[in-house]
Amino acid sequence: MPTIPQNPEVSAFLNQKQIPFLIDGVATATEESLAVIDPATGSPVATVAAGSKATVDQAMKAAHSAFPAWSTMPVEDRANCLHRLADKIRANLETLAQLESIDVGKPIEISRGFDIPFGADCFDYFADLCTKANYTKTLDLPDIDAHIERKPFGVCGFIFPWNFPFTLFCWGTAPALAAGNTVVVKASEVTPLSTLYLAKLIKESGIPDGVINLYTGDGPACGQPLAEHPLLKHMSFTGSPQVGKLIGKICGERLVPCKLELGGKGAALITKDADLEAAAEGLANAITLNTGQVCCTATRWFVHSSAQEAFTNLVRAALEKTKIGGTLDTETQMGPLVSRAQYERVTDYYKKGLEGGAQAVLELEEPASGSQTGYYLKPHLLTGDEENICYKEEIFGPTAYIVPFEDEADAVERINCLSYGLANSVWSTDLERAHRLASKLVAGNSWINAHNVFAYGLPYGGVNLSGLGGGVNSPETFYDYLRNQTIARPL
Repeated sequence: MPTIPQNPEVSAFLNQKQIPFLIDGVATATEESLAVIDPATGSPVATVAAGSKATVDQAMKAAHSAFPAWSTMPVEDRANCLHRLADKIRANLETLAQLESIDVGKPIEISRGFDIPFGADCFDYFADLCTKANYTKTLDLPDIDAHIERKPFGVCGFIFPWNFPFTLFCWGTAPALAAGNTVVVKASEVTPLSTLYLAKLIKESGIPDGVINLYTGDGPACGQPLAEHPLLKHMSFTGSPQVGKLIGKICGERLVPCKLELGGKGAALITKDADLEAAAEGLANAITLNTGQVCCTATRWFVHSSAQEAFTNLVRAALEKTKIGGTLDTETQMGPLVSRAQYERVTDYYKKGLEGGAQAVLELEEPASGSQTGYYLKPHLLTGDEENICYKEEIFGPTAYIVPFEDEADAVERINCLSYGLANSVWSTDLERAHRLASKLVAGNSWINAHNVFAYGLPYGGVNLSGLGGGVNSPETFYDYLRNQTIARPL
Protein backbone atom coordinates (compact mmCIF):
# COMPACT_ATOMS: atom_id res chain seq x y z
CA MET A 1 0.00 0.00 0.00
CA PRO A 2 1.31 3.47 -0.84
CA THR A 3 2.48 5.13 2.35
CA ILE A 4 3.11 8.85 2.16
CA PRO A 5 6.23 10.28 3.82
CA GLN A 6 5.81 12.25 7.02
CA ASN A 7 5.73 15.97 6.30
CA PRO A 8 8.94 17.72 7.55
CA GLU A 9 6.76 20.23 9.40
CA VAL A 10 5.01 17.33 11.13
CA SER A 11 8.33 15.76 12.10
CA ALA A 12 9.66 19.03 13.51
CA PHE A 13 6.46 19.59 15.48
CA LEU A 14 6.44 16.08 16.95
CA ASN A 15 10.14 16.14 17.82
CA GLN A 16 9.89 19.11 20.18
CA LYS A 17 11.03 18.34 23.71
CA GLN A 18 7.61 19.48 24.88
CA ILE A 19 4.78 20.76 22.66
CA PRO A 20 3.41 23.87 24.43
CA PHE A 21 -0.06 25.35 25.01
CA LEU A 22 -1.34 28.72 23.82
CA ILE A 23 -2.33 31.01 26.67
CA ASP A 24 -2.70 34.77 26.24
CA GLY A 25 -0.91 34.51 22.92
CA VAL A 26 2.18 32.88 24.44
CA ALA A 27 3.53 29.38 23.79
CA THR A 28 3.37 28.03 27.34
CA ALA A 29 5.38 25.11 28.72
CA THR A 30 4.75 23.31 32.02
CA GLU A 31 6.79 21.30 34.47
CA GLU A 32 4.69 18.19 33.85
CA SER A 33 4.39 16.42 30.50
CA LEU A 34 2.12 13.87 28.81
CA ALA A 35 3.13 11.26 26.25
CA VAL A 36 0.99 11.02 23.12
CA ILE A 37 0.67 7.46 21.79
CA ASP A 38 0.45 6.57 18.09
CA PRO A 39 -2.43 4.06 17.93
CA ALA A 40 -0.97 2.47 14.80
CA THR A 41 2.12 1.34 16.72
CA GLY A 42 1.26 1.64 20.40
CA SER A 43 4.42 3.72 20.88
CA PRO A 44 4.93 7.34 22.03
CA VAL A 45 4.99 9.82 19.16
CA ALA A 46 5.24 13.16 20.99
CA THR A 47 5.41 14.83 24.39
CA VAL A 48 3.03 17.66 25.27
CA ALA A 49 2.69 20.04 28.18
CA ALA A 50 0.30 18.86 30.91
CA GLY A 51 -2.21 21.31 32.31
CA SER A 52 -3.26 21.87 35.91
CA LYS A 53 -5.73 23.96 37.87
CA ALA A 54 -3.22 26.83 37.69
CA THR A 55 -3.19 26.50 33.89
CA VAL A 56 -6.97 26.82 33.82
CA ASP A 57 -6.88 29.93 35.99
CA GLN A 58 -4.24 31.55 33.79
CA ALA A 59 -6.22 30.79 30.63
CA MET A 60 -9.53 32.02 32.06
CA LYS A 61 -8.02 35.29 33.21
CA ALA A 62 -6.46 35.83 29.79
CA ALA A 63 -9.80 35.22 28.05
CA HIS A 64 -11.60 37.48 30.52
CA SER A 65 -9.14 40.31 29.88
CA ALA A 66 -9.43 39.92 26.11
CA PHE A 67 -13.23 39.87 26.07
CA PRO A 68 -14.01 43.63 26.15
CA ALA A 69 -11.93 44.45 23.06
CA TRP A 70 -12.96 41.34 21.10
CA SER A 71 -16.68 41.73 21.85
CA THR A 72 -16.72 45.40 20.79
CA MET A 73 -14.52 44.94 17.72
CA PRO A 74 -16.43 45.88 14.54
CA VAL A 75 -18.11 42.69 13.39
CA GLU A 76 -16.47 42.88 9.96
CA ASP A 77 -13.04 42.96 11.57
CA ARG A 78 -13.89 40.02 13.79
CA ALA A 79 -15.11 38.10 10.75
CA ASN A 80 -11.89 38.91 8.90
CA CYS A 81 -9.86 37.38 11.73
CA LEU A 82 -11.82 34.14 11.43
CA HIS A 83 -11.52 34.12 7.64
CA ARG A 84 -7.76 34.48 7.96
CA LEU A 85 -7.68 31.53 10.35
CA ALA A 86 -9.67 29.48 7.83
CA ASP A 87 -7.15 30.41 5.14
CA LYS A 88 -4.25 29.39 7.40
CA ILE A 89 -5.90 26.04 8.02
CA ARG A 90 -6.23 25.39 4.28
CA ALA A 91 -2.65 26.47 3.66
CA ASN A 92 -1.51 23.93 6.28
CA LEU A 93 -3.95 21.18 5.31
CA GLU A 94 -1.35 18.46 4.81
CA THR A 95 0.39 19.10 8.12
CA LEU A 96 -2.87 19.19 10.04
CA ALA A 97 -4.21 16.11 8.23
CA GLN A 98 -1.11 14.06 9.03
CA LEU A 99 -1.19 15.12 12.68
CA GLU A 100 -4.88 14.23 12.92
CA SER A 101 -4.32 10.82 11.35
CA ILE A 102 -1.24 9.98 13.41
CA ASP A 103 -2.96 11.08 16.59
CA VAL A 104 -6.42 9.53 16.18
CA GLY A 105 -5.59 6.58 13.93
CA LYS A 106 -7.87 7.66 11.09
CA PRO A 107 -7.00 7.18 7.40
CA ILE A 108 -5.12 10.10 5.87
CA GLU A 109 -7.63 10.49 3.03
CA ILE A 110 -10.41 11.06 5.59
CA SER A 111 -8.38 13.73 7.38
CA ARG A 112 -7.44 15.37 4.09
CA GLY A 113 -10.86 15.11 2.53
CA PHE A 114 -13.15 15.86 5.46
CA ASP A 115 -11.83 16.71 8.92
CA ILE A 116 -9.46 19.56 8.06
CA PRO A 117 -11.24 21.26 5.11
CA PHE A 118 -14.65 20.94 6.76
CA GLY A 119 -13.19 22.55 9.88
CA ALA A 120 -11.85 25.46 7.83
CA ASP A 121 -15.27 25.86 6.21
CA CYS A 122 -16.77 26.17 9.70
CA PHE A 123 -14.80 29.33 10.47
CA ASP A 124 -15.82 30.82 7.12
CA TYR A 125 -19.48 29.91 7.65
CA PHE A 126 -19.77 31.58 11.04
CA ALA A 127 -17.60 34.52 10.00
CA ASP A 128 -20.05 35.23 7.19
CA LEU A 129 -23.03 34.61 9.44
CA CYS A 130 -21.94 37.10 12.10
CA THR A 131 -21.82 39.92 9.54
CA LYS A 132 -25.43 39.24 8.53
CA ALA A 133 -26.91 38.48 11.94
CA ASN A 134 -29.64 40.56 13.53
CA TYR A 135 -28.34 41.81 16.88
CA THR A 136 -31.46 43.81 17.76
CA LYS A 137 -35.16 43.04 17.64
CA THR A 138 -37.83 45.72 18.04
CA LEU A 139 -40.82 44.74 20.17
CA ASP A 140 -44.27 45.96 19.09
CA LEU A 141 -45.90 46.71 22.46
CA PRO A 142 -48.59 49.23 23.47
CA ASP A 143 -47.27 52.19 25.48
CA ILE A 144 -43.70 50.84 25.69
CA ASP A 145 -40.72 51.63 23.52
CA ALA A 146 -38.78 48.34 23.72
CA HIS A 147 -36.28 46.19 21.92
CA ILE A 148 -34.04 43.19 22.53
CA GLU A 149 -30.28 43.39 22.14
CA ARG A 150 -28.26 40.21 21.58
CA LYS A 151 -24.87 40.30 23.28
CA PRO A 152 -22.02 37.82 23.81
CA PHE A 153 -21.79 36.06 27.17
CA GLY A 154 -18.08 36.48 27.91
CA VAL A 155 -15.65 33.61 28.47
CA CYS A 156 -16.86 30.32 26.98
CA GLY A 157 -15.26 27.05 28.07
CA PHE A 158 -14.93 23.96 25.88
CA ILE A 159 -13.99 20.38 26.65
CA PHE A 160 -13.54 18.25 23.55
CA PRO A 161 -13.17 14.46 23.16
CA TRP A 162 -10.55 12.43 21.34
CA ASN A 163 -12.46 11.10 18.33
CA PHE A 164 -12.70 14.22 16.11
CA PRO A 165 -10.40 16.70 17.87
CA PHE A 166 -9.94 19.13 14.99
CA THR A 167 -13.47 19.12 13.59
CA LEU A 168 -15.07 19.48 17.01
CA PHE A 169 -12.72 22.32 17.94
CA CYS A 170 -13.95 24.21 14.89
CA TRP A 171 -17.61 23.31 15.35
CA GLY A 172 -17.50 24.47 18.96
CA THR A 173 -15.33 27.58 18.97
CA ALA A 174 -16.19 29.18 15.61
CA PRO A 175 -19.77 30.22 16.50
CA ALA A 176 -18.74 31.38 19.97
CA LEU A 177 -15.90 33.51 18.57
CA ALA A 178 -18.04 34.89 15.75
CA ALA A 179 -20.63 35.99 18.31
CA GLY A 180 -17.95 37.99 20.18
CA ASN A 181 -17.07 35.62 23.01
CA THR A 182 -13.57 34.59 24.02
CA VAL A 183 -12.75 30.92 24.53
CA VAL A 184 -10.78 28.53 26.73
CA VAL A 185 -10.35 25.04 25.31
CA LYS A 186 -9.29 21.83 27.02
CA ALA A 187 -8.20 19.50 24.25
CA SER A 188 -8.25 15.76 24.83
CA GLU A 189 -5.09 14.47 26.47
CA VAL A 190 -5.36 11.41 24.20
CA THR A 191 -5.40 13.32 20.88
CA PRO A 192 -4.14 16.89 21.40
CA LEU A 193 -1.77 17.28 18.44
CA SER A 194 -3.83 19.05 15.77
CA THR A 195 -5.30 21.40 18.37
CA LEU A 196 -1.86 22.35 19.70
CA TYR A 197 -0.55 22.88 16.16
CA LEU A 198 -3.50 25.18 15.56
CA ALA A 199 -2.01 27.51 18.20
CA LYS A 200 0.66 28.50 15.67
CA LEU A 201 -1.96 29.31 13.03
CA ILE A 202 -4.04 31.32 15.50
CA LYS A 203 -1.03 33.54 16.16
CA GLU A 204 -0.26 33.87 12.45
CA SER A 205 -3.87 34.79 11.60
CA GLY A 206 -3.71 37.90 13.79
CA ILE A 207 -6.42 36.96 16.28
CA PRO A 208 -5.70 39.11 19.36
CA ASP A 209 -3.89 37.50 22.28
CA GLY A 210 -6.16 35.92 24.87
CA VAL A 211 -9.14 35.49 22.56
CA ILE A 212 -8.36 31.79 22.06
CA ASN A 213 -6.59 29.89 24.82
CA LEU A 214 -5.97 26.17 24.61
CA TYR A 215 -4.32 23.51 26.71
CA THR A 216 -4.56 19.80 27.40
CA GLY A 217 -4.61 17.55 30.45
CA ASP A 218 -6.85 15.05 32.19
CA GLY A 219 -10.37 15.77 33.35
CA PRO A 220 -9.92 15.97 37.13
CA ALA A 221 -6.83 18.20 36.86
CA CYS A 222 -8.03 20.73 34.30
CA GLY A 223 -11.45 19.79 32.97
CA GLN A 224 -13.52 20.04 36.11
CA PRO A 225 -11.72 23.24 37.23
CA LEU A 226 -12.73 24.82 33.92
CA ALA A 227 -16.42 24.14 34.57
CA GLU A 228 -16.03 25.39 38.15
CA HIS A 229 -14.12 28.60 37.36
CA PRO A 230 -15.84 31.80 38.56
CA LEU A 231 -15.06 33.69 35.32
CA LEU A 232 -16.86 31.11 33.15
CA LYS A 233 -20.02 32.47 31.49
CA HIS A 234 -20.92 29.62 29.12
CA MET A 235 -19.87 25.95 29.01
CA SER A 236 -19.77 23.38 26.23
CA PHE A 237 -18.88 19.72 26.74
CA THR A 238 -18.67 16.99 24.12
CA GLY A 239 -18.20 13.43 25.34
CA SER A 240 -19.88 10.67 27.31
CA PRO A 241 -23.25 11.04 29.05
CA GLN A 242 -21.61 10.05 32.34
CA VAL A 243 -19.16 12.97 32.32
CA GLY A 244 -21.74 15.23 30.70
CA LYS A 245 -24.01 14.77 33.70
CA LEU A 246 -21.16 15.81 36.01
CA ILE A 247 -20.41 18.93 33.95
CA GLY A 248 -24.12 19.75 33.77
CA LYS A 249 -24.46 19.42 37.55
CA ILE A 250 -21.50 21.73 38.17
CA CYS A 251 -22.88 24.34 35.77
CA GLY A 252 -26.42 23.93 37.07
CA GLU A 253 -25.35 24.68 40.62
CA ARG A 254 -23.78 27.92 39.38
CA LEU A 255 -26.54 28.69 36.81
CA VAL A 256 -24.00 28.79 33.98
CA PRO A 257 -25.57 27.99 30.57
CA CYS A 258 -24.31 24.60 29.44
CA LYS A 259 -24.32 22.88 26.06
CA LEU A 260 -23.89 19.10 26.21
CA GLU A 261 -23.15 17.08 23.05
CA LEU A 262 -23.14 13.48 24.26
CA GLY A 263 -23.16 9.87 23.11
CA GLY A 264 -25.61 7.87 21.07
CA LYS A 265 -26.89 4.41 20.23
CA GLY A 266 -28.34 5.19 16.83
CA ALA A 267 -30.50 2.87 14.77
CA ALA A 268 -30.98 2.21 11.08
CA LEU A 269 -34.42 1.06 9.92
CA ILE A 270 -34.18 -0.95 6.70
CA THR A 271 -37.64 -1.49 5.23
CA LYS A 272 -38.68 -4.38 2.97
CA ASP A 273 -38.55 -2.08 -0.09
CA ALA A 274 -35.13 -0.58 0.69
CA ASP A 275 -32.30 -0.50 -1.82
CA LEU A 276 -30.36 -3.18 0.03
CA GLU A 277 -27.07 -2.63 -1.79
CA ALA A 278 -27.12 1.09 -0.95
CA ALA A 279 -28.13 0.39 2.66
CA ALA A 280 -25.41 -2.23 3.09
CA GLU A 281 -22.74 0.05 1.64
CA GLY A 282 -23.90 3.09 3.60
CA LEU A 283 -24.11 1.31 6.94
CA ALA A 284 -20.83 -0.55 6.44
CA ASN A 285 -19.22 2.84 5.86
CA ALA A 286 -20.96 4.20 8.95
CA ILE A 287 -19.42 1.67 11.35
CA THR A 288 -15.97 1.75 9.74
CA LEU A 289 -15.77 5.57 9.64
CA ASN A 290 -13.21 6.56 12.28
CA THR A 291 -13.18 2.86 13.27
CA GLY A 292 -16.71 3.22 14.61
CA GLN A 293 -15.64 5.85 17.15
CA VAL A 294 -18.48 8.18 16.16
CA CYS A 295 -21.28 9.14 18.55
CA CYS A 296 -23.95 9.30 15.83
CA THR A 297 -23.11 5.99 14.18
CA ALA A 298 -25.99 3.56 13.64
CA THR A 299 -25.12 0.52 15.75
CA ARG A 300 -28.57 -1.12 15.87
CA TRP A 301 -29.76 -2.28 12.45
CA PHE A 302 -33.47 -3.09 12.26
CA VAL A 303 -33.97 -5.11 9.09
CA HIS A 304 -37.32 -6.32 7.77
CA SER A 305 -37.29 -10.09 8.08
CA SER A 306 -37.99 -10.54 4.37
CA ALA A 307 -34.77 -8.65 3.56
CA GLN A 308 -32.61 -9.86 6.46
CA GLU A 309 -30.70 -12.62 4.69
CA ALA A 310 -29.94 -10.60 1.56
CA PHE A 311 -28.97 -7.51 3.53
CA THR A 312 -26.77 -9.50 5.92
CA ASN A 313 -24.91 -11.12 3.04
CA LEU A 314 -24.35 -7.77 1.34
CA VAL A 315 -23.13 -5.96 4.44
CA ARG A 316 -20.90 -8.87 5.46
CA ALA A 317 -19.26 -8.77 2.03
CA ALA A 318 -18.79 -4.99 2.27
CA LEU A 319 -17.19 -5.22 5.69
CA GLU A 320 -14.93 -8.14 4.82
CA LYS A 321 -13.37 -6.18 1.97
CA THR A 322 -12.72 -3.09 4.10
CA LYS A 323 -9.04 -2.20 3.72
CA ILE A 324 -7.47 -1.96 7.17
CA GLY A 325 -4.01 -0.47 7.38
CA GLY A 326 -1.65 2.26 8.48
CA THR A 327 -2.97 5.75 8.91
CA LEU A 328 -0.64 7.32 6.32
CA ASP A 329 -1.44 4.67 3.68
CA THR A 330 -3.61 6.37 1.07
CA GLU A 331 -5.64 3.20 0.36
CA THR A 332 -6.55 2.57 4.01
CA GLN A 333 -10.27 2.70 4.70
CA MET A 334 -10.13 1.94 8.43
CA GLY A 335 -7.28 2.42 10.86
CA PRO A 336 -6.74 1.33 14.48
CA LEU A 337 -8.79 2.18 17.52
CA VAL A 338 -7.50 5.26 19.29
CA SER A 339 -5.90 3.63 22.35
CA ARG A 340 -5.22 0.44 24.27
CA ALA A 341 -8.09 1.35 26.61
CA GLN A 342 -10.51 1.68 23.70
CA TYR A 343 -9.28 -1.59 22.18
CA GLU A 344 -9.93 -3.38 25.46
CA ARG A 345 -13.34 -1.71 25.81
CA VAL A 346 -14.51 -2.94 22.40
CA THR A 347 -13.19 -6.50 22.84
CA ASP A 348 -14.68 -6.69 26.33
CA TYR A 349 -18.12 -5.66 25.04
CA TYR A 350 -17.90 -8.34 22.35
CA LYS A 351 -17.03 -11.00 24.91
CA LYS A 352 -19.86 -9.91 27.23
CA GLY A 353 -22.26 -9.85 24.29
CA LEU A 354 -21.51 -13.47 23.41
CA GLU A 355 -21.68 -14.52 27.05
CA GLY A 356 -25.10 -12.86 27.20
CA GLY A 357 -26.44 -14.94 24.35
CA ALA A 358 -25.67 -12.90 21.23
CA GLN A 359 -24.56 -14.69 18.08
CA ALA A 360 -21.74 -13.56 15.83
CA VAL A 361 -22.82 -12.66 12.30
CA LEU A 362 -19.30 -11.51 11.52
CA GLU A 363 -16.75 -12.45 14.16
CA LEU A 364 -14.38 -10.02 15.83
CA GLU A 365 -10.81 -10.68 14.68
CA GLU A 366 -7.49 -8.93 14.49
CA PRO A 367 -6.13 -8.21 11.00
CA ALA A 368 -3.88 -10.96 9.66
CA SER A 369 -0.91 -8.68 8.90
CA GLY A 370 1.81 -9.12 11.50
CA SER A 371 3.21 -5.67 10.68
CA GLN A 372 0.31 -3.96 12.42
CA THR A 373 1.40 -3.68 16.03
CA GLY A 374 -1.17 -1.11 17.13
CA TYR A 375 -4.79 -1.28 18.23
CA TYR A 376 -6.33 -2.89 15.14
CA LEU A 377 -9.58 -4.86 14.95
CA LYS A 378 -11.75 -5.95 12.03
CA PRO A 379 -15.40 -4.85 11.79
CA HIS A 380 -17.79 -7.29 13.45
CA LEU A 381 -21.54 -7.89 13.76
CA LEU A 382 -23.78 -9.50 16.34
CA THR A 383 -27.43 -10.47 16.51
CA GLY A 384 -29.71 -11.65 19.32
CA ASP A 385 -32.28 -10.39 21.79
CA GLU A 386 -32.66 -6.79 22.88
CA GLU A 387 -31.65 -7.40 26.49
CA ASN A 388 -28.07 -7.94 25.37
CA ILE A 389 -25.49 -5.43 26.56
CA CYS A 390 -24.25 -4.90 22.99
CA TYR A 391 -27.76 -3.86 21.94
CA LYS A 392 -28.25 -1.45 24.82
CA GLU A 393 -24.92 0.28 25.43
CA GLU A 394 -22.68 2.50 23.32
CA ILE A 395 -19.60 0.47 22.37
CA PHE A 396 -17.73 3.03 20.22
CA GLY A 397 -16.12 0.59 17.82
CA PRO A 398 -16.59 -0.93 14.33
CA THR A 399 -19.60 -3.02 15.26
CA ALA A 400 -23.39 -3.22 14.95
CA TYR A 401 -26.26 -5.36 16.22
CA ILE A 402 -28.74 -6.77 13.68
CA VAL A 403 -32.41 -7.02 14.72
CA PRO A 404 -35.14 -8.46 12.44
CA PHE A 405 -38.66 -7.00 12.49
CA GLU A 406 -42.05 -7.65 10.89
CA ASP A 407 -44.12 -4.60 11.79
CA GLU A 408 -42.83 -1.07 11.20
CA ALA A 409 -44.75 0.47 14.11
CA ASP A 410 -43.28 -2.15 16.42
CA ALA A 411 -39.78 -1.46 15.05
CA VAL A 412 -40.15 2.26 15.71
CA GLU A 413 -41.24 1.56 19.29
CA ARG A 414 -38.25 -0.74 19.82
CA ILE A 415 -35.84 1.79 18.33
CA ASN A 416 -37.18 4.46 20.66
CA CYS A 417 -36.88 2.22 23.73
CA LEU A 418 -33.40 3.43 24.69
CA SER A 419 -32.78 6.74 26.45
CA TYR A 420 -30.38 8.03 23.78
CA GLY A 421 -31.54 10.32 20.97
CA LEU A 422 -28.82 11.49 18.61
CA ALA A 423 -29.16 10.12 15.08
CA ASN A 424 -31.14 7.44 13.26
CA SER A 425 -31.64 6.64 9.59
CA VAL A 426 -34.43 5.16 7.51
CA TRP A 427 -33.71 3.23 4.31
CA SER A 428 -36.63 2.92 1.86
CA THR A 429 -37.35 3.57 -1.82
CA ASP A 430 -40.81 4.79 -0.81
CA LEU A 431 -40.06 8.38 0.22
CA GLU A 432 -43.49 8.95 1.78
CA ARG A 433 -42.88 5.92 4.02
CA ALA A 434 -39.33 7.05 4.75
CA HIS A 435 -40.40 10.53 5.84
CA ARG A 436 -43.25 9.14 7.96
CA LEU A 437 -40.95 6.73 9.78
CA ALA A 438 -38.13 9.26 10.16
CA SER A 439 -40.54 11.67 11.84
CA LYS A 440 -41.55 9.05 14.40
CA LEU A 441 -38.02 8.23 15.52
CA VAL A 442 -37.01 10.11 18.69
CA ALA A 443 -33.69 11.78 17.94
CA GLY A 444 -32.11 15.09 17.15
CA ASN A 445 -31.45 13.86 13.61
CA SER A 446 -33.35 11.49 11.31
CA TRP A 447 -31.61 10.80 8.02
CA ILE A 448 -33.15 9.18 4.93
CA ASN A 449 -31.21 6.74 2.72
CA ALA A 450 -27.93 7.91 4.24
CA HIS A 451 -26.20 8.00 7.58
CA ASN A 452 -23.92 10.81 8.82
CA VAL A 453 -25.31 13.80 6.92
CA PHE A 454 -23.51 17.05 7.77
CA ALA A 455 -23.66 20.50 6.20
CA TYR A 456 -23.38 24.05 7.48
CA GLY A 457 -26.88 25.39 7.92
CA LEU A 458 -28.17 21.89 8.80
CA PRO A 459 -28.70 21.71 12.59
CA TYR A 460 -27.12 18.75 14.39
CA GLY A 461 -27.75 17.95 18.04
CA GLY A 462 -29.25 15.40 20.40
CA VAL A 463 -32.07 14.84 22.88
CA ASN A 464 -32.42 12.70 26.02
CA LEU A 465 -29.08 11.12 27.03
CA SER A 466 -27.54 12.38 23.81
CA GLY A 467 -27.44 16.00 24.88
CA LEU A 468 -29.10 19.32 25.57
CA GLY A 469 -28.52 23.03 25.21
CA GLY A 470 -28.53 23.32 21.43
CA GLY A 471 -26.61 21.77 18.60
CA VAL A 472 -23.92 22.72 16.10
CA ASN A 473 -23.43 23.91 12.52
CA SER A 474 -26.41 26.22 12.07
CA PRO A 475 -27.66 29.78 12.69
CA GLU A 476 -29.29 28.46 15.87
CA THR A 477 -25.82 27.56 17.11
CA PHE A 478 -24.61 31.10 16.57
CA TYR A 479 -27.52 32.61 18.47
CA ASP A 480 -26.92 30.14 21.32
CA TYR A 481 -23.77 32.14 22.05
CA LEU A 482 -25.63 35.44 22.40
CA ARG A 483 -27.68 36.40 25.45
CA ASN A 484 -30.81 38.52 25.24
CA GLN A 485 -31.03 41.88 26.99
CA THR A 486 -34.32 43.79 26.94
CA ILE A 487 -34.27 47.58 26.77
CA ALA A 488 -37.64 49.20 27.60
CA ARG A 489 -39.06 52.72 28.18
CA PRO A 490 -42.66 53.45 29.18
CA LEU A 491 -44.30 56.01 26.88
